[in-house]
Amino acid sequence: MNILIITGELASSLVKDASLKSDHNVKVHVVKTPIAAFLTPKKIIAELRTLPVKELKSQDMILTPGLIRKDVSPITEKIGIPTYKGSTDAADLDIVLEMVDKLDLSTKKSADKLIEEEQRKRALKYIADFENDQENIEKLLKKPENILVGDLPVGEDFPMRVLAEIANAPTLSPEELLKRAEYFVKSGANMVDIGMIAGENMASKIPAMVNLLKENLEVPVSIDTLQTEELLVAVDSGVDMVLSLDHGNYSEVLPELKKKKIPAVILPTDYKRGWVPETTLERVNSLMDLKEKCKGIDVIADPILDPLNSKSMVDSVIACRKFRDDVDEKCPIFFGVGNVTELLDVDSVGVNALLAGISMELGACILFTPEESGKTRGSVKELAVSSKMMFLSKMRGSIPKDLGINLLVFKDKRQGESIQELVDVPEIEAGSEYKFKQDPLGSFKISVEEGRIRVVHYQKMQATVAIYGQTAWELYHEIINRKLVSRIEHAAYLGQELQKAEDALKLGKNYMQDFPLFGKFMEY
Repeated sequence: MNILIITGELASSLVKDASLKSDHNVKVHVVKTPIAAFLTPKKIIAELRTLPVKELKSQDMILTPGLIRKDVSPITEKIGIPTYKGSTDAADLDIVLEMVDKLDLSTKKSADKLIEEEQRKRALKYIADFENDQENIEKLLKKPENILVGDLPVGEDFPMRVLAEIANAPTLSPEELLKRAEYFVKSGANMVDIGMIAGENMASKIPAMVNLLKENLEVPVSIDTLQTEELLVAVDSGVDMVLSLDHGNYSEVLPELKKKKIPAVILPTDYKRGWVPETTLERVNSLMDLKEKCKGIDVIADPILDPLNSKSMVDSVIACRKFRDDVDEKCPIFFGVGNVTELLDVDSVGVNALLAGISMELGACILFTPEESGKTRGSVKELAVSSKMMFLSKMRGSIPKDLGINLLVFKDKRQGESIQELVDVPEIEAGSEYKFKQDPLGSFKISVEEGRIRVVHYQKMQATVAIYGQTAWELYHEIINRKLVSRIEHAAYLGQELQKAEDALKLGKNYMQDFPLFGKFMEY
């Protein structure tokens, strides 16, 4: 294929290097402008018309810089050669040229974005096809390590299921409870757990909570308590799974679980008499013993993942592996991820992904988490994505990289090539302050609430209008269109604050107007 690539002077060397790696016949035309992103379709059309007609007509395709903001279809219309956007970063152009025959290139989106979208589409289709293959699901459910929780297949052969806990559920109003549950399901939770309050018997509240969630959700509902009465009421109310049975309560609850065919998570403890296993071997043997006692129902074994530096997280992981290897008849395994993330002052994204990977290697099937602190907000979504990544990795027999799905939030996968622009102009070190003057058109109070950015305009201390939006772009355009700002320094300030608010909204961080969004953690 004959491909003509249009670029600017600064990126030309990178573009030429990429073209030499291609099997296609690639010609690079460098426009006399330093920055390729400054090119427009109109400028490119004018540039192309300076080329020899014969040379131009021999081209099968034209690729423009991916950073061009406008649609490049006018180039096709005026020049008569199919024209598309190349990659955003010149360093990725070799990948685009390698896949150019397979890509449905666009005049509006850069080619590297299309590659990402295609990989993601294929990854999600693979998972969806697996989840919808009823014949295969029925076959897999015949294995002891796979069970049904409600209508949901759970086990080692399926993607790990995310169980989101609504902590202290009895303290919430029905509206708050349902809102929290719906948020978790929207975040990707496969099951929702009603977290009860340790040391308090609130059995009377259980039927209404279970009924509310079962009527409004399409995912299984479980309950998290060790109190016998609460467990029995929950079973009678129709929960799909109970957390948890241990040596102190199983004998009273087990008959009802058998009648209703409800699975249970089992613990290696006896909280009724205050006994907790001390060693890895005690933990494993206790779980095996309780599993034997609970014959007649499906069980999910929870070896209890310990927080870092409490007893030993490593020992609890070893216990999980030993139980899986030594148990006579396999059963699903439970992994309490929230035990680690909630008790670790680190952003949850990477921690959740790593723990999901460890869980996958251990053969665990349920990833359990609440979202009780600011640092773990978004954990359900992170685990839902991590589960998909690890399932794809396992099924493809690959490391969890280049899967089409990722959890890259704060850093980019590849570091782009730095292109230094040499300009012969005065160089000034920024730092001088500009004396701010009050804008006669008024001021703004910016906040982030309920998934939106809220901007209230004030004039003479009185609110005049409240504007809502998801992005800085749509908000400052609305402000400009309404002629609510008149001074350039005020407009610059607004742009800065609105972008901070948008970043806070995306990242789940607290936003406070006039304060930095990120702490200086690297100085510690």
